[in-house]
Amino acid sequence: MKPPANALPTIDDVALLAGVSTATVSRVVNLPDSVRVSSRDKVLEAIRVLGYWPNAGARSLKSRRSKTIGAVFPTVDNAIFAKAIDALQRRLGEAGYQLLIASSEYDPISEERQALNLLARGADGLVLCGCGQSPDWLARFRERHVPVVHVMTWPAPPDMLCVGFDNVQAMRQVVRHLVALGHRHIAMLSGRTQDNDRAAARVCGVREALEAEGLAPQPGWLAERRYGLTPAREGLRELLALRPAPTAIVCGNDVLAIGALLEAQHLGLSVPSQLSIVGFDDLELAAHISPALTTVRVPSDQMWRCAAEQLLAALDGSQPPPVATQLSVELVVRESSGPAPVRSSA
Repeated sequence: MKPPANALPTIDDVALLAGVSTATVSRVVNLPDSVRVSSRDKVLEAIRVLGYWPNAGARSLKSRRSKTIGAVFPTVDNAIFAKAIDALQRRLGEAGYQLLIASSEYDPISEERQALNLLARGADGLVLCGCGQSPDWLARFRERHVPVVHVMTWPAPPDMLCVGFDNVQAMRQVVRHLVALGHRHIAMLSGRTQDNDRAAARVCGVREALEAEGLAPQPGWLAERRYGLTPAREGLRELLALRPAPTAIVCGNDVLAIGALLEAQHLGLSVPSQLSIVGFDDLELAAHISPALTTVRVPSDQMWRCAAEQLLAALDGSQPPPVATQLSVELVVRESSGPAPVRSSA
């Protein structure tokens, strides 16, 4: 049943060996969930035996689709984006699409270049983080009918596909929690806000919440650092030099919060009796460190699967995709936040 040794197996060879039609083979390759398990298993076994390799180039010429989606992440050196890649790939794979990824290192010029590279390699649509990209190059994508979905932020301009949450409102929850515990000297350890609208929105949320509570931020209340444990430890030392020293630190993500916690312990500070620390994202590690981290839980898997579904709907064209999907976040109170310490007035 095998083709000659010097010939590449074709879709017809696979269909003949599996005892199905070529249309069934095509559905197994492109939409495996649409085929009965018994037929799918026969086709997959025939593909394995013959060493058949679907011709993606031929398929894309015929359908004008490559069945690939491009995603540009600020970095892949962060657990939150590793979870994003996993959720995106799983949902796109269910629909027969492949995910191509690139990273920009929070550089908007690099982000644009990587997005164009992905499109040059045939990506049918794009996933981008945040809504801070240049309107001019986003307009070029719309002119070419390339769907783009923006993730991790809400609201977005009305002409954008968007899946995310309100970063400002999320941080208001954190500040209200700390104020209810008696904290009046609150500082923030943030990621770099330049070219990062998510980080900037979180800073805005903390500032607005403090002002609403009548607690105008003191000079030097904000330390910006790149995401990493060592920069976080340096940032905490900078904030602890303030006078009066903060009794609570709001962090822009869990990586910064864990770094701050490690440094506080290194300096002999008890968390939370002397210093409360709150993170953002609710990474798996957050619940297992000591003390367990109070943090904002983001529905990461739901968010990225929803982003994939928005793109698939846009590509299918059978129904207009939702323009913006807002997801809810939740403050998870654990051991790293507690009542403000009582300080002597002497």
